[in-house]
Amino acid sequence: MTYRVGIDIGGTFTDFALLKDGQVVLHKNLSTPEDRSLGVMEGLGKLAEKEGLDLTTFLSRCDAVVHGTTVADNTLIEMNGALTGLITTEGFRDEIEYRRGYKEDIWDVRLAPPKQITPRRRRLTVAERVLHDGSVHKALDEDSVRHACRQLKKQGVESLAVSLLFAHVNSAHERRVSEIAAEELPGVAVSLSHEVLPRAPEYDRTSTTVVNAFVAPRVTNYLERLVTRLRDGGYPGQLMVMQASGGVMSVNYIEGSPIRVLASGPAGGVIGSAHVGTAKGHPNLLCVDMGGTSYDMSLVLGGAAPAEAGWNMHHRYLIGVPMVKVETLGAGGGSICHVNAGALQVGPRSAGSEPGPIAYGRGGTEPTVTDALVMLGILSTEEGFAGGSFRLTRAGVEEAFAAIGAEMGTSAEQAAFDCWRVVNANMSQGVRRTTAGKGVDPKDLVMLAYGGNGPAFAAIQAEDLGISKVLVPKASPTFSALGTLVADPAIDEERSLIAKANALDLPKLRDLWSELCDRATRYFTAAGFAKDAVIASYRVNMRYAGQNFSLTFDIAPEGKLGDLSFVKDGLGARAIAAFNARHMAEYNHIRDHEVPEVTGVRLASRVPTPSPSATGGAVTPSTPPAPAKTRRANLGQGFANTPVYLGSQLAPGHLVQSPAIIEEVFTTIVVYPGWQAQVDAAGDYELVRT
Repeated sequence: MTYRVGIDIGGTFTDFALLKDGQVVLHKNLSTPEDRSLGVMEGLGKLAEKEGLDLTTFLSRCDAVVHGTTVADNTLIEMNGALTGLITTEGFRDEIEYRRGYKEDIWDVRLAPPKQITPRRRRLTVAERVLHDGSVHKALDEDSVRHACRQLKKQGVESLAVSLLFAHVNSAHERRVSEIAAEELPGVAVSLSHEVLPRAPEYDRTSTTVVNAFVAPRVTNYLERLVTRLRDGGYPGQLMVMQASGGVMSVNYIEGSPIRVLASGPAGGVIGSAHVGTAKGHPNLLCVDMGGTSYDMSLVLGGAAPAEAGWNMHHRYLIGVPMVKVETLGAGGGSICHVNAGALQVGPRSAGSEPGPIAYGRGGTEPTVTDALVMLGILSTEEGFAGGSFRLTRAGVEEAFAAIGAEMGTSAEQAAFDCWRVVNANMSQGVRRTTAGKGVDPKDLVMLAYGGNGPAFAAIQAEDLGISKVLVPKASPTFSALGTLVADPAIDEERSLIAKANALDLPKLRDLWSELCDRATRYFTAAGFAKDAVIASYRVNMRYAGQNFSLTFDIAPEGKLGDLSFVKDGLGARAIAAFNARHMAEYNHIRDHEVPEVTGVRLASRVPTPSPSATGGAVTPSTPPAPAKTRRANLGQGFANTPVYLGSQLAPGHLVQSPAIIEEVFTTIVVYPGWQAQVDAAGDYELVRT
């Protein structure tokens, strides 16, 4: 028997999904912040035990190990990346600080800009100038490069970003700066803008390169440690890593641009949601993932979750690589409840896994959302938690909420209930902002809830938002890990080209796409995939003159990698028609008297791979199941003896009426008053508002 393993590291838990003969085995264990690769190997060892194998034999039988990581995210959240310097063209020293004058919240006059990755003393310029057509207007002054490197060396720079004007058109000067930096700054990681983001505009490229330089050493070192541990453990294959774009690729490819793993964990959940929702006949989804540290929201429309480049609101930096759109709140099971100026607040600060919530019994002293769920009777202290890895405890929980209640003038139980209400309101408001930004009414969507804590809040959130149906997959507690097994190996890259759409330079277009095809061929071949197995989508970026942002669309049907037969006369007219249709769909108007311009070409290539099946629709309700027990719990209407069902005892067709609690191995599903839950043919849950 062979295996495929998907892994997702969160702030609190590391999740595993094991695929064998079409079946999925789930596992969770606490993350190990001091070295997250240790938690990965520990979890793989537990999976091996479940299969009755030692770790070496188990890993030797793995066809694939696919990994989504939050190392880059945590580096930006904690701002503990490499000491980073920037070398740029004379006159552009402060471009990264101007940020286009952009402010994420225009109504908050006190909102400070994000913490600088490269303060001015570490932003140095060199004499050179390349023009927009790639011609050299001013040769590179190598003495100024050496002087800049020596200045940065005195400051102890550990990573260097290089972003020169129009380097994406002519990279000769950047490559020479890299050679000099290797001499003057031995051991310092170097990120070149023409490799990280080879396209315009200038600020996007510089911002992306600086962030890449900041996170690169930590991401690269972590992946190298994990690859070494896997190899030493007996894994013969290549580690595949989830990308923010929704595809996976080899470590070799990721190390060339580590920023591609930013937000890769949440991306896995979205890709998994699209897979499951489409299979069940629900192509339009609101995906919500509540884990131990954060609450992630995303939309799947028409069965797809397109990757877009742009502002990463969570980290407040412009990230130019394609990323599945995920909005994040500091609202998870570990979010800390506290009183601020007389008002109860929940998050964004989290207890994480060390020490974790008070109920973990690991030394935590500040009450969290998980502790509130224990106080409300939603989570049990009687059985094993997180798959039986440990048990929750009430010791210290009631005292912590009593202290909050004393400040608020309420009881401990009321304080816990207020914590539940506040975090739920925070999440519902976050969803409203996300859907409003896309012009989507939540009422038209089906909610798909996952993460360890998502199903505990899903139905009550759906009711707040006017949503009448919620899907909770059986694998929801490790859904992002499962999503990595759904994702195909993929490469998504682009190149800049500015031209009127009715006057395209076809040989130039062909050359740019050929370059992208050659890169994809090289990396897929190195990862063990044949070129003939690669499917390619050829895309164009276009805008009307004067617009700040471009729209991207396919210009040819999916086809073979390297087949550029569509690049011929009439391509411009087809592009204009496709762009106008895309613009109308996005903005509900077009400028049919104007000729749009092409701003770049893009190639999205992938290799279809086996993935977990996702089937099963509604079935005829069977005899109502009997609850396993009852527990005093508050599901929003006061404490009452509440039926508790065990997921292991529920079968397809079983219908659970509210109020009720369903305990799965790694999560708890709450059937709030006014709702019912039915197990579908695949063993997944469908919650419907009655």
